[in-house]
Amino acid sequence: MTLPQRDTRVTYPGGALTARSRVLHVAPAHEGRLAVVTEATSFHPVDAAWPDQPADAGVIRANGVDLPVRDAVVAATDGTDLHLGDDIPVRKGTEGWAFLVAHLVDGDAAIAEGDEVEVEADAATRRALSTGHTACHLASLALNRVLADRWSKPAREDSLGSPDFDGAAIASSRILPDGSLDRYRLNKSLRRAGFDTASLAGELDDVRSAVAEQLERWIAAGAVVRVEAAGDGLTDRRTWVCELPEGTARIPCGGTHVASATELGSVMTSFAVVDDGGTPVLEMTNAVRPRH
Repeated sequence: MTLPQRDTRVTYPGGALTARSRVLHVAPAHEGRLAVVTEATSFHPVDAAWPDQPADAGVIRANGVDLPVRDAVVAATDGTDLHLGDDIPVRKGTEGWAFLVAHLVDGDAAIAEGDEVEVEADAATRRALSTGHTACHLASLALNRVLADRWSKPAREDSLGSPDFDGAAIASSRILPDGSLDRYRLNKSLRRAGFDTASLAGELDDVRSAVAEQLERWIAAGAVVRVEAAGDGLTDRRTWVCELPEGTARIPCGGTHVASATELGSVMTSFAVVDDGGTPVLEMTNAVRPRH
């Protein structure tokens, strides 16, 4: 069977945990594993280009046997070779390439091209990562609002009308089970853009308190959350949307989320300024105590 010519159809943006599908391709992968590509999947994969949310955990049910999925990664093919993760030589959306979800299973797994299978993501793992991802977006919007008066020049705004500190300074983002860690570079380009970094390190307690108050208000308001998708393909544009009292927040996002801010329960946010090779970096850590 030839390599797929269209992107994997994904069902996780709508919250699905299971997907019935057919195996399109099986190939050797790193560490003696097999890369299994299905026509459709409910598995969220990790994307090497922006690896913020880890892959789902779970199984592929094939021929009556549950095969543990050890990892799931974005893969790509031009119809000749299958490239996994960091080995993908082109950007998503490149003409002539299909972008896929590769499920990595043990090398001795009994699975073959053409098999009818069921992909099942673990519900607890999905919920913990979705909780962390929703909290991450809400905290970034709250941080933008709290830091708005530190800009001396006009800046690009977020969807709620605040200067977009998150978009201007983000260096990395990591979604954790029931939490997240964002790192922001307080470098010369940010200062030239008009952001006052000089006194920030000494005002982190005030920033933390103000962000916490904003998050508490949004959670209490029961803000509804959804993911809007332009299509069901892996690379189709998806947007996180949250109906907040101040308006509709929108952030491009390929991850998974809970359906309401109320599900977060409470979010504890902490801040620190650390040195990264001579550049100060603001770290924002969120820890969620979800409502079950």
